Amino acid sequence: MAAISRAYPQAPGPWIDLSTGINPHAWPFPAPLPQFPDEALTRLPEPDAIAALERQAGQAYGARDPASVVAAPGTQILISLLPRIYSARSVAILGPTYSEHAIAWQSGGASVTTIDRLEDSAGADVVVVVNPNNPDGRILSPDRLLAQAGADRLMVIDEAFADLEDPPLSSIPDLPQSGMLVLRSFGKTYGLAGIRLGFAVTGVTLAGAIRDALGPWAVAGPALAVGSAALADAVWREAIVRRLDESVPRLDAAIRASGLEIVGGTRLFRLATGVDAAAVFDRLAQAGIVVRRFKDRPTLLRFGLPGNDDAWRRLEEAVRR
Repeated sequence: MAAISRAYPQAPGPWIDLSTGINPHAWPFPAPLPQFPDEALTRLPEPDAIAALERQAGQAYGARDPASVVAAPGTQILISLLPRIYSARSVAILGPTYSEHAIAWQSGGASVTTIDRLEDSAGADVVVVVNPNNPDGRILSPDRLLAQAGADRLMVIDEAFADLEDPPLSSIPDLPQSGMLVLRSFGKTYGLAGIRLGFAVTGVTLAGAIRDALGPWAVAGPALAVGSAALADAVWREAIVRRLDESVPRLDAAIRASGLEIVGGTRLFRLATGVDAAAVFDRLAQAGIVVRRFKDRPTLLRFGLPGNDDAWRRLEEAVRR
């Protein structure tokens, strides 16, 4: 936010950040926790606590074997770590999508190709699919992904925005399938990005290699306590889906009022296009609202959901100007 604040010093505050796609209605920490243990802050995490978190994540995500679930301090570190664990000369990424996947594999020395169709991935050592896709919300069925997986290569399926979408969407129930690895983000779904928690779900052998690479105490004590409680809260997940379903049509109306056309999205964000996208971005920024723009695709903007009545009011006033 510091950069946008410097670029628009006259914008009214506080800034409204709609650029992230993070759930604006966070899981209500610390209210659901009967007691936040002092040990979460004063002691190193116990292996049993990490194992309990991974079991809870496995139940929430539909994993068959808890040993296939690895907790990490966010999915970004897993994306960066994979090229160090899994040797690949060629990587095919179904795009356009989240750019950090390509950056990580290129940093690991692989040749990276962006493909338009999953069927064009033949010959690649690694295939990367973001499902639902970021930023357009494209969805591929688990059956289609399973048909393209194989023991001779690794398919990485980034399900960062899958938690709040309609099933069946996740490939985790298909595991352990040789050659598949699924990433799940905690912070986006539960609105607690600062907790820094994410998961890899894959075959037991590759899961063990990831654990070894992360080393001991990879997940902080507060993340273990909050993550375990939130992942067990199925009632909250059902309620938040209903709440988001009430909000998304309102966001769609605001986007259309700006003159843009909606071309995709999920329950947590919308992707819009228009020749005036740069002007819309500027108008919103002048009103103290930032959305996601794309340097290589200047006609696109991604909008997250406002989190309160004041944010909604400011967005709707800005798009009507």
